[in-house]
Amino acid sequence: MNNNDSQRQRIAKISFATVYPMYVSKVEKKGRTKAELHQLITWLTGFSDEMINVLIDENVSFETFFERATLNANASLITGVICGYRIEEISDPLIRQVRYLDKLVDELAKGRKLEKIMR
Repeated sequence: MNNNDSQRQRIAKISFATVYPMYVSKVEKKGRTKAELHQLITWLTGFSDEMINVLIDENVSFETFFERATLNANASLITGVICGYRIEEISDPLIRQVRYLDKLVDELAKGRKLEKIMR
C-alpha cells in the first residue's frame, strides 16, 4: 500500500475516542459485547480496561494510542483485506497497526470465536 503523507497524517490525528463508539456499536449490532471488544484491544495493545478508558478520556490520537501500546508479538499474523487494502502489504507501521485493530473488530462482528481471532 502506498500511503501519501497527508493520508498518514489524517489517520494519525483521528481520535481513538471518536472511533471507539463505532467499534462498540458494530460489535454489539452483531450480538457481541463490549467486554469481548476490550479483550481484543487488550490482546493487540497490552492495555487494561482501565487504560483503555483513560485513553478515551484523554482523547488521544491513533498515533499516541499506538505509541503507548505494546503490540502483541503475534500481531503480524493478522492478515487479509480491510478497507480495500491487504494488511500485510501496508508499509507504514501506524496505518498497519490501525488496520490490525479494524480487522480484529471486523472478525469479532462477523461472529468469529475470540480464540481464532487472537492468533
